[in-house]
Amino acid sequence: MTNKNKTVWSSRFKNSPSQSFQRIGASINVDKRLYEQDIFASKIHTQMLIKKKIIPAKEGKKIIKGLDKIKRQIKSGKFKFKEKFEDIHLNIEKKLYEIIGDSAGYMHTARSRNDQVVTDFKLWVKDSSLVLIKELNSLMKNLIIKADKNVGTVMPGFTHLKNAQPVSFAHYLLAYYEMLKRDKQRFYNNLELINESPLGAAALSGTSYNIDRNFTSRKLGFKKPTNNSIDTVSDRDFAIDFLYACAVCAMHLSRLAEDFIILNSDAYQLISFNDKMLTGSSIMPQKKNPDPAELIRGRTGINYGKLNSILTIMKGLPISYFKDLQDDKALVFDGYDTLKDTLLMSNELIKNVNPSKTRMSDMAKTGYTTATDFADYLVKDKKLSFREAYKISSKIVNYAEKNKKNLDELTLNEIKKFYKNLDNNVLKIFNVKHSMNSKNSYGGTSERNIKNMISKYKKELK
Repeated sequence: MTNKNKTVWSSRFKNSPSQSFQRIGASINVDKRLYEQDIFASKIHTQMLIKKKIIPAKEGKKIIKGLDKIKRQIKSGKFKFKEKFEDIHLNIEKKLYEIIGDSAGYMHTARSRNDQVVTDFKLWVKDSSLVLIKELNSLMKNLIIKADKNVGTVMPGFTHLKNAQPVSFAHYLLAYYEMLKRDKQRFYNNLELINESPLGAAALSGTSYNIDRNFTSRKLGFKKPTNNSIDTVSDRDFAIDFLYACAVCAMHLSRLAEDFIILNSDAYQLISFNDKMLTGSSIMPQKKNPDPAELIRGRTGINYGKLNSILTIMKGLPISYFKDLQDDKALVFDGYDTLKDTLLMSNELIKNVNPSKTRMSDMAKTGYTTATDFADYLVKDKKLSFREAYKISSKIVNYAEKNKKNLDELTLNEIKKFYKNLDNNVLKIFNVKHSMNSKNSYGGTSERNIKNMISKYKKELK
C-alpha cells in the first residue's frame, strides 16, 4: 500500500520540503476550484485507458466509481483538502487511494500533472467563458429594454464633455450594447482558439503508451488534440486571451459607470437612480452617492492588473513547463470573479437608472447644438458649399451667444440678418427633436433607425 501521507515523488528525495516551501508552493487553496474539471478529465482518461487495454477494465471501473464518490464528498463539503498534497490533482489521487487502495495507482498511467493541469484549466476557462457570455446577454437585454422605453427621449450628445448635437437616450445606451456585443464575440473567439485538448501530451514529450487522443478530445468536448506536446504544456495563451477579454469588457463597463456618475452629478442632473443603487454619507445627511457605479469603475484596475501579471510571468519563461505557471490560475480566477461581479452590478445599474427627460431636453437646447443642422440646411436647400454655410452658422451662434439666446429662441428676422433667402420653414431646423430625427443615415440617432436596430438586437439575443 502506498503511504497515503507522503507525496508521490517522495521516494526520490532524502528530505521533505521545508515547511515554508510547502506553504508557498502548495496551490490547493486556489486550484481546488478545478475539482469538477479534474474529476471529469480523470474519468475520461481512465475510460480511454480501459478502451485501449492499457489498464485492466476491473481496475478502471474502480477508479471511475471512486472518483464519483470523491465528487459527491467535495460537493457535500465532507472532503478535507490538505496543503501537504500540494494541489487538486494529488489531493484527489490520495483520497482515491484511501477509497479503492492500490488500484488508484493505475489512474495516472500515460499522464503527467503537466498535461493534466492545462486540461483542467482549459475546461474551466471554457465553462467560465460561457457563464460570462450568459451574464453579458442579460445585461444586453436590459440595455434594450431601457432603450426601448426611451427612443424619443432627447438628450445632449457630448464631445469633449461639451454639448455637441442632440441624440436619443436610447441611441446613447445602445452604443454600449455594441461594445458588449464585441466583448461577447471576444469570448466566443477564445472558445474557438481553446478548442484543442492537451490531454496526452504528458510531461512534455508525449507518451509511449498506445493512447487515443482523439477519443479523449471528443469526450472532453474539444474539437481535436493539440499538435505539439512541448507547446501544449507551456501554453497559457488561452489564459491571457481570457484575461484580455475580461479587461476589455471591464473597461467598457467602467466607461458606462463613469458616464453615469457624471450624468448623475449635481452639475448635470440628467439621470437619477433608484435608492437601491445609492449609499449615504456618515456625516452629510443629504448625500446620495452612486457607489455601485464607482465600484464598477474602480474594479477595472483589478482586471487590468491580472492581465498585466500573467503577461509578465510568461514573457521570460523558456519553453515547456515551469513552476512559475502555478500562479496563472489565481490570476484567472480573480479576473473572472471580478468581472462577473461587475456585470451583475452593471445589470442592476441599468435596471435602476431613470432619465430626467425634461432636464435632458432643456440641456440639449443649450450649447447651440443645432448649429450644424442649420449649416446642413443651407447646403441642401440653398446649394451653398459646406464651408460657406459653416461660416454663416458660426455668425448666428455668435449672435445668439451675445444676446443670451438659444438657437430655437431666435426669430426669423434675426436669422435673416445672416442669410436673407429664408422662410418660416427654417425655424424647425433649430428644434432638437427634429435635429435628432433628421439623422437617418445608417447607424444614426433618428427614432426610425433606433427602432430598426432594437428589432435587430432582439432577434440577435433570441
